[in-house]
Amino acid sequence: MNKQKILIVEDEAHIAEILIAYCQNSGYLVEHLSSGKDVLRFVKENNIDLMLLDLMLPDINGLEICKQVRTFSQLPIIMITAKSEEIDKLLGLEFGADDYICKPFSPREVIARIKTVLRRVINNAAEVDAAHIIKHSGFEMKTDEYEVTFKGQFLDLTPREFLILKLFLENSGRVFSRDEILVYAYSDTLDISDRNIDTHIKNIRKKINQIADQVEPIRSVYGIGYKFNKQ
Repeated sequence: MNKQKILIVEDEAHIAEILIAYCQNSGYLVEHLSSGKDVLRFVKENNIDLMLLDLMLPDINGLEICKQVRTFSQLPIIMITAKSEEIDKLLGLEFGADDYICKPFSPREVIARIKTVLRRVINNAAEVDAAHIIKHSGFEMKTDEYEVTFKGQFLDLTPREFLILKLFLENSGRVFSRDEILVYAYSDTLDISDRNIDTHIKNIRKKINQIADQVEPIRSVYGIGYKFNKQ
């Protein structure tokens, strides 16, 4: 079995050394970056299973890095922060982090969090079976065949609408900005307005309502974007 790889982004050398040692002793492969400027390139060019990301880096705020990574990857991210205020914790999760841990921390607790998050990722992946079928809230989506039904009835979506609905079904409860949806749904966004997303969402809702009136699985989140509303 291949070892899982952890990327540690931490500028404090003594903390990084402790994290590296504990991760390696727990059987993980480890990569370390001491600043945020190369994180995006590194994640794109390497196979990483989880990232430990310090909130207060010298060059780029960890939340901004987390937000940018989420535009192209669902890499599990655990934020490490010296700020214990609740708003910072909530912000970290809102920006797409999977968990957070506050300094000072027990290295054993960090390893336990890593194992929990990775286990969750494996369990979520197992929900998509060998036929690549996603079942959620009355939807059944065959991702390989670009087919989706709602309450047993065929939902006639365009390829772009299909991708957007797939994004929501695979990330139930998470809020996506228009820009994030745009990057996911379009290979080239140069001449595409993020308002196109509003049109796609409107069309998806309309087609769903033709099957079940007054059902709104994709909910608007004022000032941010959209999220999948569990039925």
